Amino acid sequence: MNTGIFSTIFYKPLYNTLILSLSAVPGANVGVAIVFLTLLVRTALLPLSHKSVVSQAKMRAIAPELEGIKEKFKEDKQEQAKKTMDLYKQHGINPFSGCIVVFVQLPVLFALYFVFSKGLHTLNTDTLYSFVHMPAVVGMNFLWVNLAEKSVVFAAIAAIAQYFQIKLSLPPAPPKAEGAPQSFKDDFARSFNIQMRFMLPLIVFGVSYSISAAVALYWTTSNLFSIGHELYVKRKALAIKA
Repeated sequence: MNTGIFSTIFYKPLYNTLILSLSAVPGANVGVAIVFLTLLVRTALLPLSHKSVVSQAKMRAIAPELEGIKEKFKEDKQEQAKKTMDLYKQHGINPFSGCIVVFVQLPVLFALYFVFSKGLHTLNTDTLYSFVHMPAVVGMNFLWVNLAEKSVVFAAIAAIAQYFQIKLSLPPAPPKAEGAPQSFKDDFARSFNIQMRFMLPLIVFGVSYSISAAVALYWTTSNLFSIGHELYVKRKALAIKA
């Protein structure tokens, strides 16, 4: 993790910021530094993520209209696509904005993951910039847990936070109408929705527990930030409607 473009642009700056944070927090506590660094990065990425969250909220709001268009023009796919794009344009929605934001954020998120999963097991002074110095004593305990070790409690908290974040951000699964023929697209959307709601939290639990409590704390902090952001956007949307 000490060489390459990824390390130079993403990993080293974040790792050095973490060590600088350790020097600034009481007792050089790693847990407080992880929370601070995660919030710092998520705040820096907020202009990008905000566009994605707002776009997703608008998509959920116009879901009934989209279903109406699909039903009305189910025999004319070209007209269906045209009306769908007109609806997106009317509400100022870019259906591809979420993908763009994800691709932009991925390198930063991967770097944070490596910082917390590998960088804390052995604090590496070779990765530090010349003006950054390792604190003489580093506190690895956060609340009652050693962050360098595994914690089933922290992993469970991370998984629960992930579940509620997914629940807030994903649109509801398409209802299964009794007696009506179901298309492959509807079945796939329903299956994907259910798997994302339950499988991703399980994956987060497994990864968090298998590596360290530091990763679980990072995931929990990041998801709580996302939940707060989602609730803010929803509250603002309701205020505009009122």
